[in-house]
Amino acid sequence: MAMYSESMDLRRRRWPWAVAVLAVIFVVLWTVAWFYASATVERTIAGWREREAKVGRIYACATQTIGGFPFRIDVRCSDPSAEFRSAQPATALKWKDLHVMANVFSPTRLVGELTGPLMIGEPGRLPNMSANWRSAEILVRGLPIAPESVTLALDEADVQRVAGGGNESVFKAKKAEFTGRMVEGSAASNPVIGFVLKLAEATAPAVHPVAAALFDADVTAVLRGLKDFGPKTWEERFREIQAAGGRLEITNARVQQGEVLSVTTGQLGLTRNGRLDGDLRMTVANFDKLLPALGLDRFVAQATAPGGQFGAAINSLDRLMPGLGNIARQNAGPAVAAGIGLMGQPTELEGKRAVAIPVRFADGMVTMGPIPLGPTPPLY
Repeated sequence: MAMYSESMDLRRRRWPWAVAVLAVIFVVLWTVAWFYASATVERTIAGWREREAKVGRIYACATQTIGGFPFRIDVRCSDPSAEFRSAQPATALKWKDLHVMANVFSPTRLVGELTGPLMIGEPGRLPNMSANWRSAEILVRGLPIAPESVTLALDEADVQRVAGGGNESVFKAKKAEFTGRMVEGSAASNPVIGFVLKLAEATAPAVHPVAAALFDADVTAVLRGLKDFGPKTWEERFREIQAAGGRLEITNARVQQGEVLSVTTGQLGLTRNGRLDGDLRMTVANFDKLLPALGLDRFVAQATAPGGQFGAAINSLDRLMPGLGNIARQNAGPAVAAGIGLMGQPTELEGKRAVAIPVRFADGMVTMGPIPLGPTPPLY
């Protein structure tokens, strides 16, 4: 019995030593694994930069550090810059700081924080655009060379055109979020990409005067026709999409501005000379309130004037019964409704009376209903 007791005491004395040895071994292995992972991250970043540089996209940091031991991998890039030399014209971007974090327990989930302002211009020249925000976060799922999804979220985004006499507002939004995710295929073979864009309390006066008033947007679309995610210029990608018969499928584009509400669906492709080609269906509630801003009130006025399509109908009333046409002319509501009706079909949108208007892109030429709006620039 005494020998058994001595054996138990010996095992008890050895147990703390065994635990300590195992703990030391674990710490050493964990440290080796962390430094190996951080070295892998550094090599991955260097390889990605090298591949991008081959097609004229140059990324650099004034200083780059990797830290976060023991449970994270943090990559901090101070004074980051990017040059897109293959773009026309060449474009240079510079901003203050980029911080990317990955948890060692979920290494395929990367979170990046951007610190502005972002300055945009041509290489070697003063910037002509600036962008700033209260907060900006990038979330990447998957490996950096084969991402499954990428999300950019901005709070209080503000983009301005830098001019000698003062800055001009280009775009503002209380919240802006853009997500791209893999729907089909893989980064190496025929990827199909789904896009989601959400804007809250946004304005874009430089795009069109109608966008100077606050609006909200929620857009979903799918892009088909890409061959892979290999480093290529935009021109090469657009040609690749056209050759494959690729399309941008707009599944739902909902925009609301005050009482005006529009929902657009349809598909757009590219012709051989790089121009947009396809059909959209735009359904708009309270379209009459949008007419003056779009400059389409002149079309309605022409359509409802004597000799116009609706005006001819009113004149026929005068022939049936003298004075009846004057009554119709004085009733402006039906006249405007008829003018709007010339552009599309009456329908309903979220319980409101609306008009469904076909928007046609024919080798870059755009028409809204019967109204020609002009050409769009080629993409290559």
